[in-house]
Amino acid sequence: MFIQTIQGHTSNAGELKDCLDQWMHDLEPGAPGWLGTTAGITSDGTFVALARFESQQAARHNSERPEQHQWWMETSKLFSGEVAFHDCQDVDQFGRGGSDDAGFVQVIEAKVRDVARMRELGRRMEAEGMADLRPDVIGGLVALHGDGGYTMAIYFTSEKAAREGERREPPAHLRDIMTEQQSLHEGPPTFMDLSEPWFYSHH
Repeated sequence: MFIQTIQGHTSNAGELKDCLDQWMHDLEPGAPGWLGTTAGITSDGTFVALARFESQQAARHNSERPEQHQWWMETSKLFSGEVAFHDCQDVDQFGRGGSDDAGFVQVIEAKVRDVARMRELGRRMEAEGMADLRPDVIGGLVALHGDGGYTMAIYFTSEKAAREGERREPPAHLRDIMTEQQSLHEGPPTFMDLSEPWFYSHH
């Protein structure tokens, strides 16, 4: 899987949603290899999206279409300031991966000193019972930027369940893994809560 992340600031949430709906209706049929997009806007107006493709080639084919360029030129007017993109060739999944059944999605952006160790710790957490501790987590995706940075999307059954789950005390072996994971970070992660996530999927 290949993921392109998009992030920017907007005060035009409704119009931006209309643009994504329009893409789905008019441009999706000509985008082979596009798998789906999770998007939304945080309470402070930060738009974030993760567009999933079968491959980098499929993403490039989509980007190079004239109608895609035209659509983006119009859509980009709804943002104030720069829009940041990350093309992520390495993607890890946990649980059921991304799920359109989620009632709440939390997107985390951060940078780590040791990506290989971070991925190893993530696999260990899943193998050692993280799902039992957090039944509110349907699954998630970790898109690696290639420079130590990453964007993670965690899909929850509901925001209420996620907040309750955050307060649950992990057993010692999981707490140790989580502590080491946190120690790998360069600076504090950025959390972006999508209380009303938008889901688009290829059917």
